[in-house]
Amino acid sequence: MKLIIQIPCLNEVDTLKSVIDSIPQKIKGIDVIETLVIDDGSTDGTSEYAKEIGVTHIIRNTQNKGLARSFSRGVEACLRLGADIIVNTDGDNQYPSHEIEKLVTPIINGDADIVIGNRGGMDNPHFSIFKRRLQVFGSSVISAIIGVNVPDAVSGFRAISRQAATEMNILTRFSYTIEMLVQAGANKLRIVSVPITTNEKTRESRLFKSVPYFIKMSVLTLIRVYTMYRPLLVFSIFGTLLCLLGFAPIIRFLYFYIIGDGNGHIQSLIIGGMLCIIGFMTIMMGILADLISFNRQLNEKLLIRVSSLERTLQTTLPTTKKKSQR
Repeated sequence: MKLIIQIPCLNEVDTLKSVIDSIPQKIKGIDVIETLVIDDGSTDGTSEYAKEIGVTHIIRNTQNKGLARSFSRGVEACLRLGADIIVNTDGDNQYPSHEIEKLVTPIINGDADIVIGNRGGMDNPHFSIFKRRLQVFGSSVISAIIGVNVPDAVSGFRAISRQAATEMNILTRFSYTIEMLVQAGANKLRIVSVPITTNEKTRESRLFKSVPYFIKMSVLTLIRVYTMYRPLLVFSIFGTLLCLLGFAPIIRFLYFYIIGDGNGHIQSLIIGGMLCIIGFMTIMMGILADLISFNRQLNEKLLIRVSSLERTLQTTLPTTKKKSQR
């Protein structure tokens, strides 16, 4: 069984060696352990330094494309390289690499498809009180939405089985963490959380400019992705709310009409009728979006098969060329 540890990096010369040096050399159930650095347009020579310290594979974005794009590109590379398990960690050494074995063990034992490192929530000494509360609250909301208990939904320290990785299609440009969970819930993948420790913060986050910006982008990502995978439910909720709002002025008009004073309240009937019509149209849009979602799922299955075929050809063609040369 082959494990590849991928490390998205942006100017991580100061901390990358600490990440690499603490990676375990042997893990029970794993035959091969390799590392992959995704250099997201670094200007401090991260790629060159990664080569010097013995990183197995290095890919480089010619310009900064963001964490989500780098993560997705790394997963694709790991699959092409024949990884059975992919572990994602950060280049800033926030996550302790020596705990990688805890992440991969549930996958090795066949108990999980995705394993997420839980940083401890309210008990994490390296987080501020506000960040702890935000993490716990946000994770509880996401867990309720996807129907799976994930104590640390935005943790980037996670292990992914090969099968789960082939079913992941990260589309957002902000962060992959939330989108992966929504997709995993929609695809009925088994998600397990394991407790981990964290190292002291070495720098401020480069993913977001401020906490309000992070909250805004996370909420938008969650709404966008959940709507993509559960369109009928989302549109039905909004449509039903609009219809309920429309019923209120209609009932008001009927009340005055019954007591003989309906002429002065015709506007309530018009407003209520418009809201009900819009609500009904919203529900119909949800039905249409749900049908489109089925077509998207078929396209995703086709994409998975094509990608699998491409990876198979990439691994067999070099062998065929060598035999023909002989």
